[in-house]
Amino acid sequence: MTANAQNRIAIENAGAGAVVLPSLLEEHVIAWKARHGGSLSEREQRLLENTSKIVQDTLIPDVETYLSIVNRASMQSSLPIIASLNGQTDGDWLGFAGELQAAGANAIEFSVHHRNVSEYDDPRQLEDQVVELAKTINKSITVPLFMKLHREYASVGHLARRLVSGAQGLVLYARAPEIDITLDSLQLATSWGLTPPGDISESLRGVMSVHSHCPAMPLAASGGIGRPRDLVKVLLGGADVGVIVSAVYRDGPDVIRVMRDGLIQFMESHRFSSMNEMQSKRPLDFSSDEERLRTIKGLTVTPSFVDNGNHVTEHIIKSDKWGHPIDAP
Repeated sequence: MTANAQNRIAIENAGAGAVVLPSLLEEHVIAWKARHGGSLSEREQRLLENTSKIVQDTLIPDVETYLSIVNRASMQSSLPIIASLNGQTDGDWLGFAGELQAAGANAIEFSVHHRNVSEYDDPRQLEDQVVELAKTINKSITVPLFMKLHREYASVGHLARRLVSGAQGLVLYARAPEIDITLDSLQLATSWGLTPPGDISESLRGVMSVHSHCPAMPLAASGGIGRPRDLVKVLLGGADVGVIVSAVYRDGPDVIRVMRDGLIQFMESHRFSSMNEMQSKRPLDFSSDEERLRTIKGLTVTPSFVDNGNHVTEHIIKSDKWGHPIDAP
């Protein structure tokens, strides 16, 4: 979407704060290195052979095309242009972030894609890899670096503390394709779809957890922000930025203006004169005792059901003294 100049102009006119460009893949950079006489490791050669046809048929077939998009976007827009890298290994290919900065990128977003879990001895290695990736990229750039993380770490809050000196912000969370099993062929299948509006529970929980544990780390909430109330909630939860993708695909760039207007309306209704004032009213994260009480309540409350959409009726599950369900009289 943001590779297109008209889209970027429309997004800027709608009031966005920055534009993130599509991802330049590790495979793109490996292919560029090979074309310029660079030596490839066995793994890089295998990776290139597996993906070369797919990458060539994409909207961004090569590094040269991506650099021209970065340069053109930075010249045409007054907004910060954030170039995006996507990869899974630490190596000399990460130095290409410096080329993106030279082309005009105001910041670099790195979307971490980990290898199979079986390739790691323990979960700590995944977090160590993220820290090392940030260090390596920072050696080649002077613009801000944002790390886009998945949900697969033992503790994102603790990881955030380790990244404070290496990254200028975290994006929570990276999107992964939906996984399914086809019952006719018994094969795995993947698909990409738009996130439903209001589906922010996981993003909100992650943002609140990381912010309470590491308030020094700037955070961007990503996933399910489709309405003004979603944006307000993630900002109150600890995010400094709301990332909007599916909503723009679904409703067009004008949804950004709707989000901004809704945020302003909320702030005026609560007499907040600035974002700093609103952020000072953020609710604290649940204490461990509160979290436990809410969990217990959710597991023990009598379930309610809507009868034909008209009224709510309670359905009480009868059981004997051992907890085995029995029919009600």
